[in-house]
Amino acid sequence: MNKEMSIIDRIKDFHEELTAIRRDIHAHPELGMEEERTSDIVAEKLSSWGIEVHRGLGKTGVVGTLRIGNNLRSVGLRADMDALPIMEANSFEHRSKFDGKMHACGHDGHTAMLLGAARYLSETRNFDGCVHFIFQPAEEGLGGAKAMIEDGLFERFPCDTVYGMHNHPGLETGKFAIRPGAIMASGALFDIKITGVGAHGARPEAGIDPVVIGAHIITACQAIVSRNVSAKDTAVLSFTQMHAGDAYNVIPEEAHIMGTARTFSSDVMEKIETNMRRTVEGLASSMGAHATLDFRVEFMTTVNDPEETVFAADCAAELVGEENVERNMVQIMGSEDFSFMLNVSPGAYMRIGNGADSVHVHNPDYEFNDEIIPLGSSFLASVVETKLVKE
Repeated sequence: MNKEMSIIDRIKDFHEELTAIRRDIHAHPELGMEEERTSDIVAEKLSSWGIEVHRGLGKTGVVGTLRIGNNLRSVGLRADMDALPIMEANSFEHRSKFDGKMHACGHDGHTAMLLGAARYLSETRNFDGCVHFIFQPAEEGLGGAKAMIEDGLFERFPCDTVYGMHNHPGLETGKFAIRPGAIMASGALFDIKITGVGAHGARPEAGIDPVVIGAHIITACQAIVSRNVSAKDTAVLSFTQMHAGDAYNVIPEEAHIMGTARTFSSDVMEKIETNMRRTVEGLASSMGAHATLDFRVEFMTTVNDPEETVFAADCAAELVGEENVERNMVQIMGSEDFSFMLNVSPGAYMRIGNGADSVHVHNPDYEFNDEIIPLGSSFLASVVETKLVKE
């Protein structure tokens, strides 16, 4: 316990600087593949601490490499950097300066925590091997992890194991949670295009109304999970957008519907797509229109390696005590593209409490809890010092 507590104490010495970095990033949010300013900050900080910097992976991704000794063992630590297209409702001084963009998921905090671990490890050098600090763009549905991997992430920066972490609103400050195996769902995004016949709003009989057809499609698809997916399986199908028309008195020619599907099984995801396609195309055709479905699986199921899950949980327990680590947390229906990294390299994805009363992510009132920055940084640093312990 003494070694790990000293990590926290040391990182607390620059907690104020990490908080300032986090709030600066929060005030200047950047959407996926646009994280130029954030990447500049990350690269400048890593370089100033004597860490080798590599840029341009996945367009705006950054990798910092720190090698101590001659041991060939290696560890990857990953944080995401992108914001969301949300109008922030908070009024504090560091609220977003850009309307329609907001760090509503805490990626600003994740970046700050990994920077904290990087600074600590560069100063103490208390490990034997190589650590790669992976700052990933475009986690929010734009494939940043996949883009970094396709740009040679693990060929250029081999990782025996890789670890990620996400803040968890509703979980008390000072607590961690994890589970072996599937921890977060796979995720698909879909677009439905309905083409009818436009008409005057006063003469609907002269047209084929794609808005009415879209409403029927949405309603009919609600039966897919309840009637086509086994009750033993878990699945979510949500319609989140519908766009059609520009005037009060015009029946539009087209309607567009968007949404997402989540499940822990590739077979269930395939079943959802098959039944959606039949429903969308068949229902539209029966009403005289034409409809197409573009169904894209954007996230794999996030699967924690059993051994690395135990290892990560043990590192957390050394920091906060066993009673503050949930080792078999409930699965999360949200998706995470860190899943692509875990599909290449074994590792684990940890949840850190953002506070029992924290507003949930993807909410315009959400705020990352700066109090947990030293704890999150300490966990990441402890993973390296324990996995790459000097022999």
